[in-house]
Amino acid sequence: MHELSIATAIIDRADELARADGTDTVSAVTVRVGELAGVVPDALSFAFEVAREGTALAAARLVVEPVPAQAYCGACAQEFPVGMPPFFWCPHCDQPSTDLRSGRELEITEIQ
Repeated sequence: MHELSIATAIIDRADELARADGTDTVSAVTVRVGELAGVVPDALSFAFEVAREGTALAAARLVVEPVPAQAYCGACAQEFPVGMPPFFWCPHCDQPSTDLRSGRELEITEIQ
């Protein structure tokens, strides 16, 4: 379960940023998780709850914002949902696309 190592990294980074900001407690961490990031949001939330024990984030909650996978078609200048499994064929003009615009995100966006 690689979500545990991701949760630990989130906790370490949030703790580091909170301390740099002059506080030693964090109440919430918001992360954006792309549909194609290879992370299961429920598993990440569970791993976060386990990994936060004994840290400055012991009472913090994890807020996961899902990011849908979107691709861009250069042929017709349209953005379209990729879906699962990843399918990069434009539904508007029936052309292939290699321009993934979103869906691989895994980033901390807010620490409270």
